Amino acid sequence: MKEDYYDILGISKNASAAEIKKAYRKMAIKYHPDKNPDDTKAEDMFKKSAEAYEVLSDPDKRARYDQMGHAAFDGSGGFGGGGGMNMDDIFSQFGDIFGSAFGGGGGGFSGFGGFGGGGQRRAKGSNLRIRVKLSLEEIANGVEK
Repeated sequence: MKEDYYDILGISKNASAAEIKKAYRKMAIKYHPDKNPDDTKAEDMFKKSAEAYEVLSDPDKRARYDQMGHAAFDGSGGFGGGGGMNMDDIFSQFGDIFGSAFGGGGGGFSGFGGFGGGGQRRAKGSNLRIRVKLSLEEIANGVEK
């Protein structure tokens, strides 16, 4: 059975958003893989704390978790079912926690081995490109394809 998210972060169930953020930051720094190389227990705690923060920092997810526990996310939302979060997802959260302290405010987290996106989140598909051939006439008159 999964551990309680509040217990993982060491906070009470009525913790404020600021308290949740502070507790997560403390855990992330303590168990960060760069600080604990080859320590699988530290990596596991790092992932657990990131998953707990992902749920508890979002008011909607927190409300569902408070009402149904881990069952609220079984088979959906990227939680439960043993899938968990991947390291890129975890590091992408640091933009919100640390701001521009790492990586110059949007250029990635050079202090964390280059993971994450500096807090910038792109919409899915925003990096797709499609080539469409148009004739000069179509360009001049307009066309839908």
